[in-house]
Amino acid sequence: MALELQNISKVVGGKAYIKNTTLTFETGHFNVLLGETGVGKTSLIKLIAGLEPLASGNLILNGVDITKLNTQKRNISLVHQFFINYPHMTVFDNIASPLRVAGIPKSEIQDRVIEAAKTLKLETMLERMPHELSGGQQQRTALARAIAKESKVVLLDEPLANLDYKLREELRELLPELFSNRKTVVIYATSEPVEALLLGGQTVLMDDGNVRQNGTTTEIYRNPTTLLAAKIFSNPPINYAKVQKKASSFFLNNIFWEVPKKLQGFNDGEYQFAIRPYHVMPMKKENTPVSISGRISVAELSGSESIAHFDFEGNSWISMAHGVHLYSVGEDHIFYLNPEDCFYFDLNGNRIN
Repeated sequence: MALELQNISKVVGGKAYIKNTTLTFETGHFNVLLGETGVGKTSLIKLIAGLEPLASGNLILNGVDITKLNTQKRNISLVHQFFINYPHMTVFDNIASPLRVAGIPKSEIQDRVIEAAKTLKLETMLERMPHELSGGQQQRTALARAIAKESKVVLLDEPLANLDYKLREELRELLPELFSNRKTVVIYATSEPVEALLLGGQTVLMDDGNVRQNGTTTEIYRNPTTLLAAKIFSNPPINYAKVQKKASSFFLNNIFWEVPKKLQGFNDGEYQFAIRPYHVMPMKKENTPVSISGRISVAELSGSESIAHFDFEGNSWISMAHGVHLYSVGEDHIFYLNPEDCFYFDLNGNRIN
């Protein structure tokens, strides 16, 4: 089963929120929409759900054009980041509500609700009201409703955003297992690159209503085709700066390193390079021959990692390293990197290596 988006767009008041997008989402894995808040992820989900009209294009579900079908007839479930349950209904009735609307027989409704509740560990809470549930239990109720409905498409719009850390971790582990054996197209929107990596599957990078890159999640992370894609798929933000290529070396003011072999055929001139924070090391290793110096502006310890924000060549850079490393705010610190860990781009931001 597959959901195809064929040249779809969304325009409101003359402004394009989704720009001529063609994508295919398939079953068997998570399909992740990744991008910052406001780039069009929720708009795209609403178009798929039928909550907002298309300006152009078609939606094809398993070979059938559903573009003109209303929301109820599309057999699509949507789980928001907010805990949307009917406050006057029990957990059982919340889960059963779309089945009753669809006219499913009572005996089948009972079986589906019980099965979904067991899957989401809600079987002891079926008689409770939503206000008697924790945030995680309310979100599990919304997920159980989508499971019981047996929708062809399940849209998850940042469903874990309003949960605390422990609950996010718990449900994030559960979600892939929850949909692994179901013939359902699952589309998951998030603004967190780490979440996309944990969920795996396929990822679509979005910015300003456009798809910037899409493909296997790990492949996109390892091989961004543009500097913008590298920025979208990096948390903390990726470090970048301009360099001059002269003969067989890259120069960054008085810092220089050998041009990688596969780039030596490129013309001399100005380029851009980028490197992820965890490749900028506070201590020298055998494979980190390039040293840079920056003034520490912020230092923090996050779990087992030390993070340092520092000013480097007019840019704010970040180092993220395992272990505890001591930094003094306002003082210079030397960091080390391996040029082989860098991405290189032309001045238009297109990858060259």
